[in-house]
Amino acid sequence: MSTREKTIVDKKEIQHLIAKRAAKELEGPCIVNLGIGIPTLVAEYIHDENVFLHTENGLLGVTDVEEQDMDPNLVNAGKLPVGEAIGASYFNSADSFAMIRGGHIDVAILGVLQVDQTGVIANWAVPGKNIMGVGGAMDLLVGAKKVILAMTHTNKDGSRKILKECTYPITSTRSVDKIITELAIFEVVNKTLRLVELMPGVTIEEVREKTEADFIDSLGDV
Repeated sequence: MSTREKTIVDKKEIQHLIAKRAAKELEGPCIVNLGIGIPTLVAEYIHDENVFLHTENGLLGVTDVEEQDMDPNLVNAGKLPVGEAIGASYFNSADSFAMIRGGHIDVAILGVLQVDQTGVIANWAVPGKNIMGVGGAMDLLVGAKKVILAMTHTNKDGSRKILKECTYPITSTRSVDKIITELAIFEVVNKTLRLVELMPGVTIEEVREKTEADFIDSLGDV
């Protein structure tokens, strides 16, 4: 296996590790919206039939689909092919966003470019680069009852993503509730990060080294 192939494999393993841990946060009955990127993988690890997946483009009851059954017109908000669960319902995008803004989404799991030490995120624009669209994250941060981040702890170049303050345009002034990375899980309590769990094989020293933001170690190792 070449170095590049190994890098791809390692990246996928990390993404699935994060997604699998994020899926443990979901307990039905609940309606969940999965963002683009790592959050889409969470669907593979949901085994509770009372967890219903919602997508901004107008489907409640999203499920996986086998390649031979894919319908090019049936996609999620990230334009990835999806299936429809028994009892699924369709509606237009305006109704879908009304569901979000009306507080009918129990949990949103989002990807992120940066998050600061108060739980405020930036995930829609990189200064100097083209903006494809804002997406639904702004609405989900306002309307979802609980917001969880599923993200890598650092960027490809090793730079930190959990910062004292975001340097990219923020998505909303609302703080998220939980942050899940391949290294650790943080809860945001009163705009303060609390380390509540280390991923297997990870040390507190590694988390501190790769986290710019201040946080409280709730594991007892201060």
